[in-house]
Amino acid sequence: MPISNKVQSKVNSVQNKRKTSTPVATQSSLLSFLKKEVPVEANNERKASEKLELPLTPVTPKSRREKNMQNIENEQVNNVETTSIAEITEESTSGERVLRRRVKRKIYVSSDDDDSNDKHDSTDPPSKKPHTNIDDDYVDNCEQKESDDFDMNDEAASEDDSEDNSMAKSYQKNRNKNSNIVQFKLKGFSSSSSSRRGSSFSSSAHMTNTEKKKQRAVDFKAKNEERYSWLQNVCDVDGNLEGSPNYDPRTLYVPKSAKFTPFEKQYWEIKSNHWDTVVFFKKGKFYELYERDADIGHTEFDLKLTDRVNMRMVGVPESSFEYWAAKFIAKGHKVARVDQMETALGKEMREKASKNKEEKVIRRQLTSILTAGTIVDGGLLTDEMSTYCMSIKEHCPNEIDPPSYGVCFVDTATGEFNLASFVDDIDRTQFETLIMQVKPKEIVYEKGMLSKRSQRILKTCINCPIWTGLIPEREFWDANATWDEIRFSRYFSNKPKNSSDQDDVINEDNDNEYKPETWPEAIKISRNKPLMLSALGGLIWYLRSLKLDEELVSLRNFRIYDPICHSTSLILDGQTLANLEIFENNLNGSDQGTVFKLLNHCITPFGKRTFKQWLCHPLRNVDDINERLDAIEELNKHPGFRELYDETFLHFPDLERLISRIHAGTCRVKDFLLVLTSFEKLMDTVDKFKEYAKQFYSGKLLKLIGSVPDLSPMLLYFKEAFDHDQAEKEGKLLPYPGIEQDYDEINQKLCTVEKQLDDYLKETKKLLKSDKIVYKDIGKEIYQLEVPNGIKVPNDWKKLSCTRKVNRYWNSTLQKFIRDLQESLETKSNILKSLQGRFYEKFDAHYQKTLSAVKIISEIDCLLSLAASSKALGEPSCRPQFAQDGPSVLEFEELRHPCVTPSIATDFIPNDTYLGGDNQNIILLTGPNMGGKSTFLRQNCVAIIMAQLGCCVPAKKCRLTPFDRIYTRIGANDNILAGQSTFMVELNETSKILHEATPRSMVILDELGRGTSTFDGYAIAYSVLHYLATHIGCLGLFSTHYGMLTQEFDKNPNVALKHMSCQVDQHKKEVTFLYKLVPGVCPKSYGMNVANMAGVPREIVDRAEVTAAKFEQTSRLHDTLTANGSNVAISTQCDFVFMLKSAFKKIDDDVGDRALDNQTEHEKEKRQTRVLKTIINRIKNDR
Repeated sequence: MPISNKVQSKVNSVQNKRKTSTPVATQSSLLSFLKKEVPVEANNERKASEKLELPLTPVTPKSRREKNMQNIENEQVNNVETTSIAEITEESTSGERVLRRRVKRKIYVSSDDDDSNDKHDSTDPPSKKPHTNIDDDYVDNCEQKESDDFDMNDEAASEDDSEDNSMAKSYQKNRNKNSNIVQFKLKGFSSSSSSRRGSSFSSSAHMTNTEKKKQRAVDFKAKNEERYSWLQNVCDVDGNLEGSPNYDPRTLYVPKSAKFTPFEKQYWEIKSNHWDTVVFFKKGKFYELYERDADIGHTEFDLKLTDRVNMRMVGVPESSFEYWAAKFIAKGHKVARVDQMETALGKEMREKASKNKEEKVIRRQLTSILTAGTIVDGGLLTDEMSTYCMSIKEHCPNEIDPPSYGVCFVDTATGEFNLASFVDDIDRTQFETLIMQVKPKEIVYEKGMLSKRSQRILKTCINCPIWTGLIPEREFWDANATWDEIRFSRYFSNKPKNSSDQDDVINEDNDNEYKPETWPEAIKISRNKPLMLSALGGLIWYLRSLKLDEELVSLRNFRIYDPICHSTSLILDGQTLANLEIFENNLNGSDQGTVFKLLNHCITPFGKRTFKQWLCHPLRNVDDINERLDAIEELNKHPGFRELYDETFLHFPDLERLISRIHAGTCRVKDFLLVLTSFEKLMDTVDKFKEYAKQFYSGKLLKLIGSVPDLSPMLLYFKEAFDHDQAEKEGKLLPYPGIEQDYDEINQKLCTVEKQLDDYLKETKKLLKSDKIVYKDIGKEIYQLEVPNGIKVPNDWKKLSCTRKVNRYWNSTLQKFIRDLQESLETKSNILKSLQGRFYEKFDAHYQKTLSAVKIISEIDCLLSLAASSKALGEPSCRPQFAQDGPSVLEFEELRHPCVTPSIATDFIPNDTYLGGDNQNIILLTGPNMGGKSTFLRQNCVAIIMAQLGCCVPAKKCRLTPFDRIYTRIGANDNILAGQSTFMVELNETSKILHEATPRSMVILDELGRGTSTFDGYAIAYSVLHYLATHIGCLGLFSTHYGMLTQEFDKNPNVALKHMSCQVDQHKKEVTFLYKLVPGVCPKSYGMNVANMAGVPREIVDRAEVTAAKFEQTSRLHDTLTANGSNVAISTQCDFVFMLKSAFKKIDDDVGDRALDNQTEHEKEKRQTRVLKTIINRIKNDR
């Protein structure tokens, strides 16, 4: 059926339903219009159709449809956005209905972002301001979210057009009055098979909103399939497909043949280099996300998905950027921020001033990239503790040889770089310890150069880090390339940031920044450590890609980090930190119930970060420990000092982070004022501290208080440099007269121009003989001369606006004054922007002093924290006493677990511990299940850490030698990521202890051998305990459920047998745990009684008891121990064999190269005699 016949039938149908008669002439006019007017864009057709009601969908033959689509594509290339607005109005004239159609074409262009190359249609009034519907869309989309449609109401679209508004109101009024108005709904051409055949027509009149939404999505997808076909099979810029080994997820290949509008080209140029990053693209008053980023925003955060001309899109208001960026970062995404570098007015001015042909699109620039490990903005930081980004350089020839590491990690919020280099063992103990101490949020590594074992450690110790692989040498620089980059990047230049480009001329003879001797000491040390320097290079390259390298490296805040600190601190490796729950508990990974939570009473953010470092590295030197203990005693004797400190520093801002933002020039004026005020309070408080110091005898406190640098001259300068109250109100640093010469000069010029304007107004009043003439500012046209009607003005005056009573004019003289005023104001604005940077640079010149003051306050905060922790322990508690000389010793009397204070559990049972010295070195601990063995082991270790940290201990008496390391083997857990079973984990940890423990070490072994069979587990437990007691000589606690193990070490002089006591009711099968450590051996583990208490069925428990009794009598272990009727313990036999071998080895060494089998009988007898004498002497010495 021809299209005209279809339209005619539809009109007739409408008229019959409404029982109206429309003149044939009117119908013909309507048909003629419909044949001529074809909607040109599906999205705009939908907008038009929603304004109208009844379906009237003309079906265009295929050839015509293709022609229309070709026109659409041509318009898209030119970035034209057009909307056809159909308004059908019925009016009665001379008793007859006349159907009139009024069509108006209007261009919608963002008032803040003119991304189109088109001029306004001639139908638009020239004075009308271009209007956009995108902002109104976002109000619904991002803030209200009330509508499923992203389309703006047509009346809102014409909000700035008074003619359109009046027309819409008239239309709405007539519509309400007359119920017989004929309204048509125009439907866009469908690409379905029915439309192509031309034998049917489709309509959305009877579709639900959900169906309409789905149909639009299908149409949009089909439309973009060809335009963005290169997004179907994604590959990187080198052509590597996604999923291939060499694929780089950071880049995207965009073919040169791809056709874009200027705006799309601008977007894809940025996005193609940051494909793995969610790009927030500034457009007007909103940040928009497109294509894949839009899908992420829609699926993960329920942002409303819509179509922006050619791309899927979601958007958020610019005011909520930090909120949404933080949410994306928390989900593990990187966030890029692209801002507009000019306004629409600035764009027009640039185009007029430029003689070159430039793309008519607002300039945008990637201003920052935010990741979980490199957040610098305080508004996005959610944790007071440090957040690290770590770069790792590993050298490992194979999986068997020990690896070497170079590591660099940075806290971007404070700008502190830490450099480390070490040769590790095969188990990568130091590397694991470093990871457990730092817990980085982001890992930067060299592609293909990180071993599988290192990767497993990272995946095991860190929860979902961000991984960034860099290309070797090209991105992850080697040592030489890193040295050259640091040298020529001028990170350590003293050149002001606002200096001219002429100052950048390289002159190595005059510029000290090119001379390594002026660089930070840590970087100079790294010159001889290639792995460390290369790790720094990889991190600098990555920070450069995030536009953070200059502001962070130039802080010069570098230090060498030793994860183990063999000579100066008690070593707590990664396994010990986890087993003792130092920073994270084993239940849910939080800090509840941890040692850090117990001891950390710091009130400043920088103090808390320092205290974590203290806890990672407890002291080993007795003098240093006693110095801290003296300071803690002093602080607890003078509670007024604590009150003064709390009064000043409670709720104190994070100065360590803020001064790094001042250095970067990104600090807000409000925060800058806060920093100045805070340092003033700090200096006032330090002066009061010095008064208290007169009562102190603690050298530690006196040294800290006396070493705070004097910041008073700097603070006085800033106090007199600008008006702080005005800066607080206006957010601008306006200097007082005489501070900044150029600012004074421009203010003087402004006063001159304003005086000229005032004088000219007086002259004009005198010339026109009227005192009613005044200046009037209207929009951007300022200083208009407002003249009452009836007054004649010179002919050369230009009329700008008028009302019924007045006319407003400009003339050439006035325009000259206004031009001078505007230029002066613009110059003043630029000076004000530079003034903020100048003030920041003057403050930053004192960076080392301000940072030193912050560090000292953080140390005082840590000492006060230890003092508060010591006081909160309750009674009994004591100051630990240290024995430096002689064998290792550990003595605790009535020791409680530090995390269980009397206020929490008053019935906690204390226990005594005596190891070393006159006592045995190792306690072999037995006891019932749930009897408190593991708690006893942990409380001893935690008490040692507290003592060497410089804190009091929850015991009546504490005496110990400083330990070099604490080893722990507690719990039974497998390691799935490392491919290790429970037993393998046990043996790995035990092997490390056997290889590295010294007589000054403390070893904790909890139920070793539980991960395998009883016989194998017993054999391993016995062998390990025997080696620790007779060969290493360390102190230790060894808990076990192997009862027969106690028989072997009953007479061993280095092992004490003790157990956790309990009371057993055999009739009720109940066990009462006493939690008291007593000498002797626990006869049983009472596992059946515990099973009964846990609710295991009684018949199963009874059967288990019978089976256990049989097993004990018939086990291979029992047969082995009673073989040949030997009454000598295996341990004694082993000791004798060991001494025998040692003696023979000594004799054999004396014999030299002579063959033993050639010895005479006399020589053999002589050798045997010497062996026996050696054994006897060793036995005497051991006694």
